[in-house]
Amino acid sequence: MPFRVEDTLSNILRAYPFMQNQTAKLAESQATQTHWTVEQIETLLKLPFSDLIYRAQQVHREHFDANALQLSTLLSIKTGGCSEDCGYCSQSSVNATDVRNQKLMEVEAVVAAARAARAGGATRFCMSAAWREPCDRDLEIVAKMVSEVRALGMETCATLGMLSGEHAAQLREAGLDYYNHNLDTAPELYGEIITTRTYQDRLDTLEHVRSAGISVCSGGIVGLGENLTQRAALIAQLANLDPYPDSVPINNLVKIEGTALADAADLDPLDFVRTIAAARITMPKAYVRLSAGRQGMSDAVQALCFLAGANSIFYGDQLLTTGNPEIERDRALMGKLGMYPLADKCC
Repeated sequence: MPFRVEDTLSNILRAYPFMQNQTAKLAESQATQTHWTVEQIETLLKLPFSDLIYRAQQVHREHFDANALQLSTLLSIKTGGCSEDCGYCSQSSVNATDVRNQKLMEVEAVVAAARAARAGGATRFCMSAAWREPCDRDLEIVAKMVSEVRALGMETCATLGMLSGEHAAQLREAGLDYYNHNLDTAPELYGEIITTRTYQDRLDTLEHVRSAGISVCSGGIVGLGENLTQRAALIAQLANLDPYPDSVPINNLVKIEGTALADAADLDPLDFVRTIAAARITMPKAYVRLSAGRQGMSDAVQALCFLAGANSIFYGDQLLTTGNPEIERDRALMGKLGMYPLADKCC
């Protein structure tokens, strides 16, 4: 008879009724929690590792198929030359990197890339442009891209910098499903990473997106030199948005020569896993995406992230200007873990 984790957990709960009561109380408290303090999330991050992962798994299995993985593909539709001074970004014109500036792609080329992503199993196609904010002319072209990718039957996502209410409404009319605009880090650290855009600017863009009826995709980057409290504060900011984001990408800093953070200290991989778990517990119905930095993670660390509640990855050979694990490696890892693309489960 094949081994099933679910059967084993059921047997344990029957043998130890007190655990069943604790599980019920935990589920009830998490279901009714609407506001998270930084102190509460910091306490989560300090839990014994196995206890934290256990709590995250409980929450995850309540809302998702624990073995299904959403596959998203990210395409840089306009690369480099951004006027922002984000200390981690290779596309900032302030940072002395070797990224070549590339103009906005043609609509036909973007649609062709979306078709290839769909053929590879991706269900969401994300389009990224290195702008502080789009101008009217460029937004019209992006709206055309969104409309044609949406016609392929894929979910659409865009990240184009700051958005006005008018631009958000235009993208929604074109059929945009998600808009990504990360908070990046805690408010207390933000000014040390970026000076050309305020934290409130980011929050305003998220409000414009939400008001237009577009689902919010927002997360952050860890490994920027933040301490534990600041990491907890980032999760608190995201979890206390009303409502919290539908998708939450958690990025591990990719250190790029020529950026201000090229020499930042490495984040302990288990601290990254803890961050994933905290995001899952505090935002139970969100897709938590294992995002930038995944190329440098071993299969074991990625498996721990999935165990902690990550259920989405960027899938493909390139993630903006840095590498991404190859499709074959991702498929092999999913096979070893008994996981499968969300599209395979749905169809």
